[in-house]
Amino acid sequence: MIGILTKSTGSRYLVRLPNGEIIDCVLKGKIRLDGRKTTNPVAVGDVVDVESDENGDYVIANIHPRKNYIIRKSINLSKQAQILASNLDQAMLVVTLVAPRTSLGFIDRFLITAEAYSIPAILVFNKSDVLDEELLGLQQEIISIYENAGYKCIVVSSLKNRNVEEVKALLKDKTTLISGHSGVGKSTLINAIEPGLDLKTGDISSVHLKGMHTTTFAELHPLSFGGFIIDTPGIKELGLVEMKKEEVGHYFPEIRKVMNNCKFNNCLHVNEPKCAVKEAVENGEISEERYHSYLGILNGEEMDWKEWELR
Repeated sequence: MIGILTKSTGSRYLVRLPNGEIIDCVLKGKIRLDGRKTTNPVAVGDVVDVESDENGDYVIANIHPRKNYIIRKSINLSKQAQILASNLDQAMLVVTLVAPRTSLGFIDRFLITAEAYSIPAILVFNKSDVLDEELLGLQQEIISIYENAGYKCIVVSSLKNRNVEEVKALLKDKTTLISGHSGVGKSTLINAIEPGLDLKTGDISSVHLKGMHTTTFAELHPLSFGGFIIDTPGIKELGLVEMKKEEVGHYFPEIRKVMNNCKFNNCLHVNEPKCAVKEAVENGEISEERYHSYLGILNGEEMDWKEWELR
């Protein structure tokens, strides 16, 4: 039988069959991923072959080649990375300006990861109903930065049901990863999109103004109007998998667009002469904020809101 992995709890795996039936499975022996060191041998979204063993239990016997996947650097130093999900049509990052605040550095790291694996990304700015006039203005400035870079941005309010239909239209008939910090309202947004799922939602910690985890494991859910969403646990930090410095610019669409006009093929767009990227920044074609974020990632740093507001 062939199916799609919908949930992994470490040792047990739920697989959805073509008829919609969900079966409980274990892994057959040691399944390895192309020699890549990861914390999870199989991931939500994987297409797998399932068979019955001599005891009548279901066993995952084979993982089909992935068309793509999105990963993050693991905090477990014995492994290189964690696969968040595979076989995606797009990734949707839910961000908020307050309670909790999503940093520009986090957004850019997520976008770079999606770009690296050729996964289109969408930014959803949630909790617009709780922003004052000043923060609404700041939010629009940030949206302009990412729209100019080529990213689709949507302003929503999950609680007020604002622009939820626009999000649904983007999800229809596609497999979409939905991610973000804990507390940004992923589960509330998903419940507004698909009320029948009735996902558990959590409160914001009054001490740290950060979200408390409500989603424990990544899980794939079918949508009644067509398509699938993969709900992920809230991500506190997103470490980039190792990449060469000269590769980083390729994952900024606005930099990638002009970098071939640089004098040197190995230009890092820092101090080199006749750099088309630096010229584009000076001309306003590339935002200073994104360029500074690029430099920060190049140097292993992350730019936060306070730093951005001071520029």
